Amino acid sequence: MKIILLENVKKIGSIGEIIDVKRGFARNFLIANKKALYASKDNISRVQKIKSELTKKDNEKKQDAKGIFETINKKEYSVKKLCTENSELYGSVKPTEIAKLIFEKDKVDVKPSMIQPVKDIKSLGKFKVKISLHSEVDAEISIKVETAETIQ
Repeated sequence: MKIILLENVKKIGSIGEIIDVKRGFARNFLIANKKALYASKDNISRVQKIKSELTKKDNEKKQDAKGIFETINKKEYSVKKLCTENSELYGSVKPTEIAKLIFEKDKVDVKPSMIQPVKDIKSLGKFKVKISLHSEVDAEISIKVETAETIQ
C-alpha cells in the first residue's frame, strides 16, 4: 500500500516521502496515529503544499526532544523494589514506572512508549535504558534497582 509520510519515522522514511508498506502497518499504525496519508493524487498535492509547515513542526519537536535529552541523558535513577533472597524482583520495572521516576525527579514528561529497556529489569543492579525522544534523538539513562526492606 502506498502512503505519504507526514512526519519523520525512524527506519521508515522522512516527511513527504511516498513509500510502500504493508496494509496493516499503514492502517493500524501510521494512518491511525496521523503519521501518514493514503497516496492519492489529492493527498500528494496537498502534502507538497504543506511540506514546509510539516518540516517546521518536525524541527520544533526535534528541539523539544533535544531539551529533554540535555536534561536526562546519562543520568541515573534509582528505584526500590521487593526482592527474593537470590536478588530477583517480585515482578519487574516497567516503562510506566520509569516514566514516573523521570517525571518525579526532573519534571520531564516522557511517554512510556518512548522507553525501551535493553533487557527486562527483573533483578537488582544497574540497567541501561534507551529513550527514543524523536526519530533522530535518543537518550540513554541508567536505572539502579535497590532492595526495599519493607512494603511501602
